Order: sequence, then structure tokens, then C-alpha cells
Amino acid sequence: MAAAAVSEAWPELELAERERRRELLLTGPGLEERVRAAGGQLPPRLFTLPLLHYLEVSGCGSLRAPGPGLAQGLPQLHSLVLRRNALGPGLSPELGPLPALRVLDLSGNALEALPPGQGLGPAEPPGLPQLQSLNLSGNRLRELPADLARCAPRLQSLNLTGNCLDSFPAELFRPGALPLLSELAAADNCLRELSPDIAHLASLKVLQRWFHWHFLEETLDLSNNQLSEIPAELADCPKLKEINFRGNKLRDKRLEKMVSGCQTRSILEYLRVGGRGGGKGKGRAEGSEKEDSRKKRRERKQRREGGDGEEQDVGDAGRLLLRVLHVSENPAPLTVRVSPEVRDVRPYIVGAVVRGMDLQPGNALKRFLTSQTKLHEDLCEKRTAATLATHELRAVKGPLLYCARPPQDLKIVPLGRKEAKAKELVRQLQLEAEEQRKQKKRQSVSGLHRYLHLLDGNENYPCLVDADGDVISFPPITNSEKTKVKKTTSDLFLEVTSATSLQICKDVMDALILKMAEMNKYTLENKEEGSLSDTEADAVSGQLSDPRTNASAGKDGPSPLVVEQVRVVDLEGSLKVVYPSKADLATAPPHVTVVR
Repeated sequence: MAAAAVSEAWPELELAERERRRELLLTGPGLEERVRAAGGQLPPRLFTLPLLHYLEVSGCGSLRAPGPGLAQGLPQLHSLVLRRNALGPGLSPELGPLPALRVLDLSGNALEALPPGQGLGPAEPPGLPQLQSLNLSGNRLRELPADLARCAPRLQSLNLTGNCLDSFPAELFRPGALPLLSELAAADNCLRELSPDIAHLASLKVLQRWFHWHFLEETLDLSNNQLSEIPAELADCPKLKEINFRGNKLRDKRLEKMVSGCQTRSILEYLRVGGRGGGKGKGRAEGSEKEDSRKKRRERKQRREGGDGEEQDVGDAGRLLLRVLHVSENPAPLTVRVSPEVRDVRPYIVGAVVRGMDLQPGNALKRFLTSQTKLHEDLCEKRTAATLATHELRAVKGPLLYCARPPQDLKIVPLGRKEAKAKELVRQLQLEAEEQRKQKKRQSVSGLHRYLHLLDGNENYPCLVDADGDVISFPPITNSEKTKVKKTTSDLFLEVTSATSLQICKDVMDALILKMAEMNKYTLENKEEGSLSDTEADAVSGQLSDPRTNASAGKDGPSPLVVEQVRVVDLEGSLKVVYPSKADLATAPPHVTVVR
């Protein structure tokens, strides 16, 4: 009787055991109550699944501790994601030893401390010998365990953003402690000093702001702390390319001015030769500032006089332009209506129309699709945080309906496949996954098969339906062959959905649109050669004749990307969200101009 009760309460565990699953995601509205009934911990039966490689339990406010048995029962676990729960103030019992663990994400919890020798695992022998990525952002940590480096000696990425740290343990920077550490994120803390021993991190090249990954690569970011000095030894980190110390109150006002202007090369040179009072350093720094000033004057003069040289760069930058077309300016705006049943499945959606994309030359389409895969892997956290889809706008007939349907009622023509009901499609993909594992003799799978676990426990599946009644999107799995993006596509409808938050939808949409702007500039600069058939060329010519696409075209170059607002409303027509609003696309880099 007791076994039957457990099986009924945790059907995901029974399914994972029966199908010998390597991946397991526990989430959804019923998770809170089940974890509370288990004493605020995960059920012991979970730790009897020795084949698990990936385990995620997210968004559960009643989960206060992972529970005993984790280390003993999951010897093959590669990734453990416990985001946005209520873990804290400490971790007990410890998570290790987990001999195969490579990724540990404890972000968005209530952790205040990881006591020495506890929480992450024993230091001797290393409790997490293969750990490469540790995410502790968004907690309340006031200190780090002194033996963190000994517990995870192969650590490559450490994210501490948004905590209450006032210092790093000295052991973290001792010679040879973390020889592979290349990413260290510690913005938005209370750091008062930075040890000169940071130079011992020979591999350090990145301290990201983690959210806007594609603009801030190779950046050391210690912004918004309480630092008063920057150690000169920082200049000895051989792979460091960019640094960000803005938001600190530095005593050296000359250095603070450089920091405000993000003059990375000047800062590193200034530090390298001794900084304030270093004589030569002062001269070199001032010389660098003067050179920057002279360069700006030359650019302004060339723009006034119509000269060439630097003007070509300025012209190219001007072409990276995004024009926002508001609903009130659009004679036929696209609208998405939201049905109430998606509230318990995948409640958040954001849409946008982008016109003027150039996918014709060379491998432009391939690069565009690859950029989406990258977004899914990174910002969308392997589709667990959000899923994006892109559609050929000409094939989309609005208004659209975002709703949820039972698997046996949801029909779609998936990309590259024949029409099928969602229930049949999922089952087919599961069989393919098992066959793929057998043929490759590996535990992991590729393609859509990696995301099937995201549907576990859902009685209804979310879908986006057009005015013809055709399902054009089945998140988080696939979209429809009907609206497939091709080389001839220049106008697209974009959608991002999430079970997590509306903000992550907007962040992903921002990143996608800005990436599209960069791709258009790359295509222009490289003048890639592409071959189109006569039919395709005619189709492209027809698309480019749309006045909304060419409304802002300049005399000397192609038109900018036009981003049309899309309204999301409920069935009564009340506005839920419009994108892009004034607050969206605010993180555009300097070479992208957003005209609203």
C-alpha cells in the first residue's frame, strides 16, 4: 500500500525507472505539495536511479534540502540543477562525493554559507573531482568555504553574482589551486578588496555578466562592489581581454575615469607600469587618453568633410540599425490571443515580427539556425528556462491562438516529418532515442530527443495555432514545416515561450533580435556569394518590395531591420504584454542603434 502511494505521488520516478531514463526534470505546480509532504526534501526513491546523468528540480519553494542518499545513489550524475528553490541557509547533508558531476547549479536559492568540508563535499579526497561549472548566483552567501578549491580542483567556471560576499578566501587564489579556472563572475556583491594573488589564476580570461553572453565574452566583471583599489598584478593575467569595474569607488581618480570609459587596454597598461605614482604609467595612461581623443576628433572631422578612412567603419556601424514599428503605426499588426488553460502548462509567451533579414548568401541560413541552437543551449538553459521558434512570416496567418491541448488532440506537421498527433510524435521520438543509444552505445542522445523529458507530467501540451486552425508551434519540442524558414525568407515571426517567467522570454527575444542585426552586418561586410534559382530570386524581389521593409532604407546601403510590435492579449482582448516595449532592447551594444 505504501509503495503504491509513493508511485502515485511520484509517477516521474516510476517512468524513469521503467524506461531507464538518463535525464529527469521535476517541476510543475504539483511539485510544491509533494516535496512538502516529503519533509522539504527529495524522495529517497530518486536516489535509486543509478543511470541518471541529468537531474533538475527547479522552482520549488518547499525544497529546503536535497535529502540524504544523493551522493551514494547517483554515481553517474553529470549535471545537477537545483535552481530557484528554498535551499538554505546551509546545505546539509553535503552533496558529495559525486565522482562524475561536471555541472552544479544552485542559483536562486537562500544559501547563506557553505561551511568548510560541508555543502559541496569533502576536500580530501576531492568530493567533486570532475566538477567544471559551479553556479551559486542569486543566493545570500557571505563567505565561501576555504577548501572550495580542494573540493573541486578542476573547476573552470564559478558564478557568484548577486550574493553578499565581502572577500574571497585566500586559498582560492593560491598558486596551483584552480589551474583551469577561466570564468569568475562576482558582480553585485560587497567585495572590499581584491587580492594581488588573483594573478595566480593563469587561465583567467572571462568573468561574465552571464546573461548577455554574446556581447560580453572575454570580460572580467567585478562591477557594483565596494572595491577601492585594483591590484596591479591583475595585468599579469595573460588571457584577460576586457575588464569591468564600474560601480566601485576607486581612490585613484584617473583610474576611475578609465574604468568609466571602459578603456581596457589603458587600464591594464596603467596597472602594469605601476598605476598612480608610477611615473611612466601616468604618462602612458595620459598618452593613451590623448590618442583616444585625437582619434575621436579625426572621426568627427572625416564625417564633416566626407572623407574616407575611418568613415567606412562609422558607415558600417550605422547600418546596424533596428527600427521599431509600433502597433499604432502598423496597418496590419499581428496579435497573439492566449487561452486560459496554458496557465498551468507554459503560461508565458512573447512575439515579434522582424523584416529585412538577409539569409540568401552563402551559409547565412546555417549561421542563423546555429545561433538559435546556441541560444537554446546557453540563455535558454537547454530549453528548460525558455524555448524560441522562428517562422516564415508569409506563411503565418493571424490572429494567432496560444493554447493547450491533450496530446491525442494536438496535430502538427513537424519540421522534416509527416503530420502526426503529439502523442504519436513523442512516442516516436522516444523510440528513436532508445535506438540511438543502442546504435551509438552511449548514454546521451541528440536532437529533439534531448528535450522530451520537459513534457513529463503534463496532461496538456502547449501549442500556437494560426487562423487556419493549423498548429505552427509545439514548444518546447518543434515548430511546423508550414512556416519553416528558408534562404528566401526575409520577414520572420519570432516567438519565445517559457514556464518560468515573462522576463526570460524578453531576454531571449532581445538576444535573438540583436544577434540577427549582427548577422546582417556580417553578411554585408563579408559580401558572401550565394546562388539562387530564378524562382527564389523572384520571391526575394517580391519580399523586398514591402514598404514596411524599405521604409527606412538609406541611399548608400540596405534598409535596417524593422521590428514590428506584437501584442499578446487574453480572449477578451485585454493586453497582457507588447514587445518590444520601451524597456526592451535596452542592452543593445554601442554599434547597434534602436530607433523607436
